[in-house]
Amino acid sequence: MRYQVTGMREGAMMIEGVDLAALRAWMDGQGIGKGPIVDAHPLSGGTQNILLRFRRGEEVYVLRRPPLNLRANSNEAMRREARVLAGLAGKGVPHPRLIAACPDEAVIGAAFYLMEPVDGFNPVAGLPPLHAGDPAIRHRIGLSMVEAIAALGAIDYRAAGLEGFGKTDDYLERQVGRWRAQLASYADLPGWPGPDAIPGVDTVGRWLDRHRPADFRPGIIHGDFHLANVMVRPDGGDLAAVVDWELSTIGDPLLDLGWLLATWPEGDVPRATDVAATPWQGFATPAELVAHYGAVSGRDLAALDWYVVLACFKLGIILEGTYARACAGKAPRETGDRLHAHSVDLFARALRRIG
Repeated sequence: MRYQVTGMREGAMMIEGVDLAALRAWMDGQGIGKGPIVDAHPLSGGTQNILLRFRRGEEVYVLRRPPLNLRANSNEAMRREARVLAGLAGKGVPHPRLIAACPDEAVIGAAFYLMEPVDGFNPVAGLPPLHAGDPAIRHRIGLSMVEAIAALGAIDYRAAGLEGFGKTDDYLERQVGRWRAQLASYADLPGWPGPDAIPGVDTVGRWLDRHRPADFRPGIIHGDFHLANVMVRPDGGDLAAVVDWELSTIGDPLLDLGWLLATWPEGDVPRATDVAATPWQGFATPAELVAHYGAVSGRDLAALDWYVVLACFKLGIILEGTYARACAGKAPRETGDRLHAHSVDLFARALRRIG
């Protein structure tokens, strides 16, 4: 992966929560690489999790672990990421290849895994000259993204070793109640103005309950699929990898398409709350993304609006959590205000969808 290098401390034995001596001992025990760990440096990839790139012998590795300030589910999320990456091996979905996982928190203080570096870039962080200069290549990026989630949703998750990775019973029925409860829980944070600060929460929730699809065909979902969570090949518009699998589960794959559309610019000029790249001209339109997904997936898209609205509902509530923590002094206020604006925009987008 090509990320910005930050915070390198030459000769340090502890870098960003990773004890290099302990890591080397664990790798020795697993038979992974030989010799000292060298050129170790943290990578900035737009994620709260820690990424550490290093070399051992002739091989280069990327370690991923949770942030230093662990949350209740941080280690389990890391174990789940490693499990889904293992299940994707050889399945035609571009992803970082898993080398080995360590579920034991005692080795470096948290669960972690090792993966191969990905030769690619994140388009939101900036387009290289080839991509910035060719609208056809930019158009291909969006089409390649929907091909990735179509392929993901088509995988036999049981054969991939992911039986029990998610609860499929009443999956669609549980969504609105689950996220309403999440929103209500923010009332425990002092200073949060409450759900009324987001226009449309009740209206959108009621619409989702009334228009819920009757059934679905389960599959693997990424859970946070948008332009900031993909790496693009340096030689064209195809994906090098889909990254950040911490929200992956077994559910309705159409939610990944809904999530992409909920974050994709609706017009020719992206707004501040959109997930976009610069320049935007040439990127596929939402209608083109939907048509291409339908062609390559074979899934029925008659209820697609429901999945887009659900994605707006769910993501808006997730982002509002940071705003609530900021109101309570537990997160930077500037970040909280920015994400609250995103929440409001997502619900406005949902209201436009439902008319």
